[in-house]
Amino acid sequence: MKKRVLLLLLVVLSIATTNAQLTIEDVIHGGKTFYNYYPRALNVNFKGDANQLVIQRNDSVFVQSFNSDAETFAFDIKWLNEVLEKEGYGELRRLPRLTWDSATQFAFTGKDGFYTINQPSGKVELFVGRDSKGANFDLNKRSKTVAYTVGNDLYLKSENDETVLVAGNEGNDIIFGHTVHRNEFGINKGTFWSPDGSAIAFYREDNSMVSDYPLVNVEERVAKVENIKYPMAGMASHEVTVGVYNVTSKKTIYLKTGAPKDRFFTNVCWTPDNKFILIAELNRGQNHMQLKKYDAATGEYVSTLFEEKDDRWTEPQHPALFIPGKNGDFIWQSQKDGFNHLYIYSSNGQLKKQLTKGNWEVTNVLGFDKANKFIFIESTKEEALERHVYKVSLASGKMTRVTSEAGVHRVKISKDGRYALTTFSSLNVPSKTKLNDTRGKTIRTLQVVENPYKGIETGKVELLKLKTKDGQFDLNARMVLPVDFDATKKYPVIVYVYGGPHSQMVQNRWLGGVRGWQLYMAQKGYIAFTLDNRGTSYRGKEFAQAIHRQLGQPEVEDQMQGIEYLKSLSYVDAERIGVHGWSYGGFMTVSMMTQHPEVFKVGAAGGPVIDWKYYEIMYGERYMDMPDENPQGYEQANLNLKVKDLKGRLLVIHGAIDPVVVWQHSLTFARECVKNRVQIDYFAYPRHEHNVRGKDRIHLMEKVTRYFDDFL
Repeated sequence: MKKRVLLLLLVVLSIATTNAQLTIEDVIHGGKTFYNYYPRALNVNFKGDANQLVIQRNDSVFVQSFNSDAETFAFDIKWLNEVLEKEGYGELRRLPRLTWDSATQFAFTGKDGFYTINQPSGKVELFVGRDSKGANFDLNKRSKTVAYTVGNDLYLKSENDETVLVAGNEGNDIIFGHTVHRNEFGINKGTFWSPDGSAIAFYREDNSMVSDYPLVNVEERVAKVENIKYPMAGMASHEVTVGVYNVTSKKTIYLKTGAPKDRFFTNVCWTPDNKFILIAELNRGQNHMQLKKYDAATGEYVSTLFEEKDDRWTEPQHPALFIPGKNGDFIWQSQKDGFNHLYIYSSNGQLKKQLTKGNWEVTNVLGFDKANKFIFIESTKEEALERHVYKVSLASGKMTRVTSEAGVHRVKISKDGRYALTTFSSLNVPSKTKLNDTRGKTIRTLQVVENPYKGIETGKVELLKLKTKDGQFDLNARMVLPVDFDATKKYPVIVYVYGGPHSQMVQNRWLGGVRGWQLYMAQKGYIAFTLDNRGTSYRGKEFAQAIHRQLGQPEVEDQMQGIEYLKSLSYVDAERIGVHGWSYGGFMTVSMMTQHPEVFKVGAAGGPVIDWKYYEIMYGERYMDMPDENPQGYEQANLNLKVKDLKGRLLVIHGAIDPVVVWQHSLTFARECVKNRVQIDYFAYPRHEHNVRGKDRIHLMEKVTRYFDDFL
């Protein structure tokens, strides 16, 4: 009897394990258990310039030598709090992420400020306070000063807590020290310290000539208009200048950049001697870049080092990277030969050599070795679906591959350039962390993450290669088959699409980069499909620029190649194909449904661009030019003019205070639907911006899921 009960119990447990189901909360960011299914890579770094690794586990720090598996306890949060308490600083609730400046010193950011701790002595070497109202913090350890913004104003705070207003009090339309040009062109900060910390350059953005755009706060008793500045395509753009503040003299000068004032000032950097500032200046048409040099003391224009032009667009994304000890020689990244590669220029702008070349792209620069003989890069050299790291000789251009296994690698290089910490994943490997030398030899494996979905059937993921209609390009795609897949059955398909510039949805990483929601839908019996069309990144300039002046045309044509492939499969129900996307993906969703109404039965479009004349200058004009320069392209992409072509069931969703794709887009579309007696379903998320974040995202994806369940 006992044996039978035990056997029955084992059978029940087996069934429970096999039939374990993901919930919507499990797979949506913001859900209670999302991180249970997120592969956790080891938090490991190089211990400054020592031949040691430092590993953080919960609230403890361990040290490990390169040639040993043994971990030695170094300290924990209790010890760190004792150090802070002894010198009068506040207690930490948890151990923050530490960065190691040297073998003995580590730094971290606390709620109240920026710390550098000497571990052997147990002393605070540096503390610079942090304003509780501040943002955009930019610490310079050499001057022991942090730059930050409060509202529109720029401040500095020093180690002795002295606070200085650098620039501000010029009204609501003038902003200092923030990112500019709506974060395009690789701009991700608004302040730029000189190498020695004696001066700081900063952006000044004048929005007084830009139209106010109304967002409405419905949480007030009487709904209140809250205007933002939104420069729409073809209209007046904001004007940007660059100031330089001298920390000692407390004086500011502005670079004499001259006219026209509606240029884009991108990729600001200092020369190593602290004397000059380089700016990649881009014209309003975004097809002519000039790298200009200015005197940082006087603001005077010095020279144009070089320029780049393109018939479609040129898009500087990275500042000059100076090679230490090479008399001002610097690395410049450019797509001018058709793929993003590295070029070495002299300090006067003379091209010395093209360092990397081939039909592949440099995707990241990791730094130099200690002797400055090599540069480390991440690239698509092996395959656009993958990322591998190479050591490149600055003298010969010879490349040595550091990473080995097929997949996507994220790598940290030791200060001397001899070792690499590599974390990679691939289709069937959630995460693996290894210590390599930079000649490509594995020293040892530090961590292998087990399948976080162990015990849960997630559906088989396949990576596919299709072709563009003309056969010129490969198209990378990903398909998730339903759980308990049976090739004799017919399944509905949901195409998840983004398809816009600066994106890559499909990679040879864990489960092909699939989103948790797609796994959830595969569990519910859908095929989940995603394809990267022309216009997306890391495939070279011709692939990316095929969309110029004709958004929504090549992209949809490529997506239909994916549909034709799906329809060729015996187990795909061609009568039940749906599509879902957000932002550019929302634009693609409506475009696909209106251009091919016979194919798509159901769609869910979130935050969709409907009419590109309502979109902002920097992004919109790059790809479409101004409306009066490309009226045919704007008309062709205007989805308000295609309402009558809509046949399937469409759900449109929008954040009611979206500052990126403003609400006007989908509201004008809804109005056109009403005028033409075309039925759609519509849902707005009050007080949400571009996309729905936090706990409300579960509500969003429940709504999208239910829509496909009800109508597909």
